[in-house]
Amino acid sequence: MSVLPPPPSGSAESVEPMTIDDLVGHVGHDDERGVSLWRGAWRRLRRNPSAIIGAALMGLFILVALFAPLIAGHEPGQPIANSGVTPSSVPGPSEEYPWGLDSTGVDLQTQIVFGARQSLLIGVVSTSLGLSVGATIGLLAGGFGGKVDLIVMRFVDILLSIPSLLLAVSIAAILGQSQTSVMIAIGAAQVPIFARLLRGSLLQQRASDYVLASWSLGLRRRTVVMNHMLPNSLGPVIVQATLTLATAIIEVAALSFLGLGDPNPSAAEWGRMLVQAQNRLQSDPHLALLPGICIAVTALGFTLFGEALREALDPKSRR
Repeated sequence: MSVLPPPPSGSAESVEPMTIDDLVGHVGHDDERGVSLWRGAWRRLRRNPSAIIGAALMGLFILVALFAPLIAGHEPGQPIANSGVTPSSVPGPSEEYPWGLDSTGVDLQTQIVFGARQSLLIGVVSTSLGLSVGATIGLLAGGFGGKVDLIVMRFVDILLSIPSLLLAVSIAAILGQSQTSVMIAIGAAQVPIFARLLRGSLLQQRASDYVLASWSLGLRRRTVVMNHMLPNSLGPVIVQATLTLATAIIEVAALSFLGLGDPNPSAAEWGRMLVQAQNRLQSDPHLALLPGICIAVTALGFTLFGEALREALDPKSRR
């Protein structure tokens, strides 16, 4: 079968007939080809200014943390001999110490750079711990339901009723003052967030047509949950992990500020630097401003990128 379009006005020339296959091929060539979820999200992220700014801040923070020994030039926590620090003032920036010294005579740049490494280490480990435990609980509750869902979610509701920072402080105080305690405390505070989020995503997937069709064909529940429902439910969890990492960095500084961090006095922590700068806010405000700005900018980077990733993966925001 062929389709003959009308000839142009004022022209007596014949027009080559166009088949249905040619029309379908022409339309398919003009339309945008279908892309996967993550490829489409990547395309939208590249056009989002917030995602670019957030990724740049994240990349800068990670690079500083990874190459801290090369950037700092000094050992953290070691006071400089004849530093000139007095109870009323500290030396300002110099050629050898671009950011000056802190109240203990330690290079301020070295402390801030190694503080980034400490924050990244604790933030990544605690978020990974909370994600793994929370995802396991959410998988049991949302994938299998029944009494397991009832029992597990009541426990999660109890944890959600306690503010995350208060829960982290309580756990860190019980476990004692150490870096491991901080990781466990922050990770435990994040468990109910990931558990409830993954459970909700799995419950949404359970009502999908492909899941009902799989069960009607006789596939085992475990096969459907692990091979189909779980991969399609991980998008929101990954986005939440990015946002939670920003919160973890703030909580690391908060626990250090409260004296629940690493007991080693030479350890570089942004929260501890804020504590040491409290008595010098009027005479040397930069001792508190610099670590405070580092905490705020780092958290802002992860938050901007996480929000942009959430919008990119949201079907309602696709164009």
